[in-house]
Amino acid sequence: MSVISELIRSESNGTISFGDYSLPAKAKLDHFEHAGDLYKVKTYRQITKLERNGMFVYESVPGTAVTGFLATGDEVSFRVEGPEDAQITLELEAGTEYNITINGTHAGVMKTNLGGKLSLSVEMDGNSSVAVGITRK
Repeated sequence: MSVISELIRSESNGTISFGDYSLPAKAKLDHFEHAGDLYKVKTYRQITKLERNGMFVYESVPGTAVTGFLATGDEVSFRVEGPEDAQITLELEAGTEYNITINGTHAGVMKTNLGGKLSLSVEMDGNSSVAVGITRK
C-alpha cells in the first residue's frame, strides 16, 4: 500500500497523484500548480478531496490514495487504493452517460445528475490498487 506522502505530486507522464488515507488528522495543500491549473487537496483517514481551479473534481469516503489521475474532456482514469471499500464521487459533464470500467472489466453505464456528479463504489482488498476508467458514451 502506498500513500502520497507529499499529499499531491506531478508524475513524469503528465498525470497527478494525491491522497494519504493513513493520516489520523486532516491535512491539506493549496495552490499546487500542474499543467497550468491550481489544485487543492484535503486528505486523511475519513476523506480525500481534490479541487482544480476552485472547482470540485474528486472525493472519496473513506480516504484513499490516487495515482495516475488524468481527466480529459471525454475520459477520467486513475488507480485508487485504500484500506477498505470506498465511495468515489467525480465532477463530470451534467446529464451525460459514461461507461465505467473497474480493473479492465466493464462495470456498466452511469448517467451524471444535473450537477454533473457521478458516484461509484470501488471494492478494495487493502493490498493492491484498483484501476478505474470512466469514458463518455
